[in-house]
Amino acid sequence: MSPPNLPFTCEKSPASGAGGMVVTNHPLGSAAGFEILAAGGNAVDAAVASLLALTVVEPMMVSIAGGGLSHLRMADGTHVVIDALSSAAATMHPEIYEPVSDEPGRHMDAKGRRNIIGASSVAVPGNLAGWCDMQARYGELPFADIVEPAIRLASRGFAVTHYLSGAIAEAAGELSQDAEIAKILMPGGAAPAPGDRLVMGDYAESLRLIQREGAAALHGGALGAALAARMSTGGEDAGWVTEADLRAYLPIERKPIIGTYRGFEIAGPPPPASSGVHVTQMLNMLEAYDIQGMGFGSPASLHLLAEVIRIAFADRRAYSGDPAFVDVPVERLTSKAYAEECRAQIRQAASLPAPRAAGYESHDTTHLTVADRDGNIVTATHTINGLFGARLAVPGTGIIPNNYMSNFDPHPGNALSVVPGKRVPTSMAPMILMKDGAPVFALGLPGGLRIFPSAMQTIVNLIDHKMSLQEAVEAPRIWTQGQEVEIEQAYAPQQEKLQELGHEVRVMPHIGGGMNAIAFGETMIGAACWRADGTVAALGGGLARPDVRFWPDKAPTKSTST
Repeated sequence: MSPPNLPFTCEKSPASGAGGMVVTNHPLGSAAGFEILAAGGNAVDAAVASLLALTVVEPMMVSIAGGGLSHLRMADGTHVVIDALSSAAATMHPEIYEPVSDEPGRHMDAKGRRNIIGASSVAVPGNLAGWCDMQARYGELPFADIVEPAIRLASRGFAVTHYLSGAIAEAAGELSQDAEIAKILMPGGAAPAPGDRLVMGDYAESLRLIQREGAAALHGGALGAALAARMSTGGEDAGWVTEADLRAYLPIERKPIIGTYRGFEIAGPPPPASSGVHVTQMLNMLEAYDIQGMGFGSPASLHLLAEVIRIAFADRRAYSGDPAFVDVPVERLTSKAYAEECRAQIRQAASLPAPRAAGYESHDTTHLTVADRDGNIVTATHTINGLFGARLAVPGTGIIPNNYMSNFDPHPGNALSVVPGKRVPTSMAPMILMKDGAPVFALGLPGGLRIFPSAMQTIVNLIDHKMSLQEAVEAPRIWTQGQEVEIEQAYAPQQEKLQELGHEVRVMPHIGGGMNAIAFGETMIGAACWRADGTVAALGGGLARPDVRFWPDKAPTKSTST
């Protein structure tokens, strides 16, 4: 039973079905995965089809030339995390950018914004390699079938949503500086209006090449050659990614981190991701408190959440990194004993806010959650980092590259400094919850640094506050890194009481991005929240009984005409 008197009303409706479930942040992304499930594909097939379709209809969020994480739980109970995060190129080094400031607010900024926009901001992409790898190993349908929905959307076009139209308008100034991306996204010289049809002919041809060649089209083939050629242009603003970098890139298969909370197992990705470590850490801290008794959205519960998130971010700054370059003390950070030490840092009232912490992760990302009737689950978060990535397109291909280099520290000698092959930490949190060995929830969301604290709050909503899935994903959120506390509008009535507890409070239109999730039981329930174009596609019904047409002990009856 949900808690009484929730301070918000759900804006979307869930859907249920026993035959499969696809939840993405665009209706056409969900439709692509639904089509593949209906054709007999499994959850991995459907997830990859949806991700490829999202590169067409959410070009501001994701691309084959981006990076991300996919968390798979197969029907036999095995978990695997496919790390397809972008990495620094082989010829990059710690001094490729000139930092403009040592101040916390501008610590990650580089002169000329060369780590944010243009070819000089592009890291070696991993998305396509990761998607093709997981579909080849865990999917069931021919890869050519998986690409078909995306090809259709790119070649025939699709209706622009308000969300996409607004994103193009927001970035129009910089998009107009690159003729190729302007031609794709602003064919009339301005952002298309909601409902206008957007066709991506060059990208459709790139997808057809991928349909024939798989990841090799980009990692060793013609698309990779085109990308590398574009990276070499621009003089001082040229990039570093080469065909050799693309050929050398490999996704990494990692084991998830699995913690426990009130009898549930919580599985999330390991470093370079923050979520597996710090969601476990935060839940371990909260486990000692009567969260349900505090009441959802009470000043006491919001203060406790803010303190727990603050402590987790302090440890994230101290220890996070690519495990190939940084020793992350995972066992210590995720232990119950360490949580007891952390609880000693929880303040009865906050002191003056600390300076804003250094670090940057764009909130412009996409997420999907998919499951099939056989028990296979995929929860995946993928991105091109900033809105429209590097804000350029590779001529003749329609490919929009990432600007992942903005996540590296432009100062040499630091944990996040540029090193060849390094993958930067990420807040992506594709999470799966289990009870007695069986899956009960799968969830995730975009939102940069706000992702994993938002995922933690949803887990608390489900377990402690006994919310329905739809309520849990739409519930208001709170966030901090130790400086001012951000709250969403539904929490605004508590602003004064939080200030009395010592917090500097900012009311925000939203915290993090559009979460989507699936609950498992007698049937599956899918939910998406109001913060994005999230849409649920549930597969019910199924095929006819094998004996519907002919009884096995009788010959077929001839039909007669009159």
